[in-house]
Amino acid sequence: MSDGYNTRSRVMTSGVQRTANRAMFRAVGFTDEDFDKPLVGVAVADSDVSPCNVHLAEIAEHSKKRLRELGSMPVTFHTFVVTDGQAMGHEGMKCSLISRDTIADVIELDARGHQMDALLGIGGCDKTIPGTVMGMLRLDVPCVFVYGGSIKPGDHDGKPVDIVSAFEAVGAYSSGKIDEAERHAIECAACPGAGACGGMYTANTMAAAMEALGVGVPDNASIPAVEAARTEIMIRSAEALDAAIRNNLKPSDFLTRKSFENAIRVAMALGGSTNAVLHLLALAREAGVQLHIDDFNTFSDNTPLLCDMKPAGRYVMDDLYRVGGVKMVMRMLLDNGMLHGDCLTVTGRTVAENLADVRVQLGGQEVVHALDNPVKRNGPFMVLKGNLAPDGAVLKTAGMEEVVHSGPARVFDNEEEALDAIMNKGVQSGDVVVIRYEGPRGGPGMREMLSPTAAIAGAGLAKGVALITDGRFSGGSHGMVVGHIAPEAFDGGPLALVREGDRITIDSTVKKLAVELSEDELARRHSEWRRPQPRYTSGALYKYAKLVGSASEGALTC
Repeated sequence: MSDGYNTRSRVMTSGVQRTANRAMFRAVGFTDEDFDKPLVGVAVADSDVSPCNVHLAEIAEHSKKRLRELGSMPVTFHTFVVTDGQAMGHEGMKCSLISRDTIADVIELDARGHQMDALLGIGGCDKTIPGTVMGMLRLDVPCVFVYGGSIKPGDHDGKPVDIVSAFEAVGAYSSGKIDEAERHAIECAACPGAGACGGMYTANTMAAAMEALGVGVPDNASIPAVEAARTEIMIRSAEALDAAIRNNLKPSDFLTRKSFENAIRVAMALGGSTNAVLHLLALAREAGVQLHIDDFNTFSDNTPLLCDMKPAGRYVMDDLYRVGGVKMVMRMLLDNGMLHGDCLTVTGRTVAENLADVRVQLGGQEVVHALDNPVKRNGPFMVLKGNLAPDGAVLKTAGMEEVVHSGPARVFDNEEEALDAIMNKGVQSGDVVVIRYEGPRGGPGMREMLSPTAAIAGAGLAKGVALITDGRFSGGSHGMVVGHIAPEAFDGGPLALVREGDRITIDSTVKKLAVELSEDELARRHSEWRRPQPRYTSGALYKYAKLVGSASEGALTC
């Protein structure tokens, strides 16, 4: 490549005054001619702590090899991962959302510190996907995101199982529905190898959203981790990045409000995770695009749920891949005027051009439904407001056409207390479980409540017990669940004022979350309320609590 493509790294490698800089690069294999090539940072969330990320360093080598062939100098640096499935249900989950912003910080610092000309970001699970893209957006250099792919389903007695099966086995065992042998067998079968959790949970939701947004190449989201075709994705991603470098195509050149509308639409049609709200708001802020939490209802109201995917449905990403993948769903939406086909993408082509050769074939399969016969007539989540959530809350509606529930509050000030009550039959049908002080600042870290919701589902109470929280939900959660309640309890939001037995109403028909208390009574209780002491007084969690903003704005730290 011409030296015109290394304008950033040249500051670090050109001239007599950079003799020492070049000496250090020579120690890692650079030669004279390499200093005229673009320096490409390959940000990899590799880790052998989890199946989601264990293979990322290996597949990154395919991209690096192709980049070298095309005339760039790829250099690897590692981000990291806090894996939700392993952090779930204990203190470790406080670190998950924090890791998203920290990953973005790592990429920003490493790429700025080494004056990288372009970035290839590789992520494999929930927070490594938005965190990686957030970091790349801050640099606004040519960049491509690559997903590591999802896991294959496990097999238990001839039936497919996954990580949520393991979580729900806890509730089923505790309620006597299965015995210890059955529980252990599900545990052993749920995760058969590399890849992110297989349902339309947060990782697959965000990978699909990145494909729709245009920062990843077509088919990036769909191909499972262990498929041979994943190698081709790594090569194509390197080629797309090479073209972006040559054309100086940066995120600011193609990410627009319409791009984000495409991402929201696709997340809705797939039956995606409520975490899409949080992460897309954060990504829009990083991209300088105006996006508000209320905007999600526009798409929830008029996007049919087309895919019968777990957690509310039957299938996983491997099944969707077999019948046509995310790109087929995008083509269906495009053909029906529900995507902005003119949006430019990282390939240098528009959405419509990327999808031009995609065929829609709906016969002989039940994974993807036609638009005139959807799984559900509207999206899998919506934003609620009311006197319990003046700034908004997110209701998960997957698996239910409507959610209308009113019942007495069972109030818990942390996840552990709530889970203990659920596991010991302290929650009854009709109740509304309230878990508070788990928000971005109060938790801190906005833990996901998969353990309580899975215990409720495993006990057969998913349609009888609602759960509301200023924390979050895993993409694997289902039932009558409301999260992201803002303002959060720690900031004096109305959730902090709820008492045992107060009647709470969730109503998706009018998008309302409310407690049956007068304004005067809420004001009186607020005057008596005192903020709890912070749970951490030093370290990363303390720092995060000081910096983080509201969930209604993406829970950003900058």
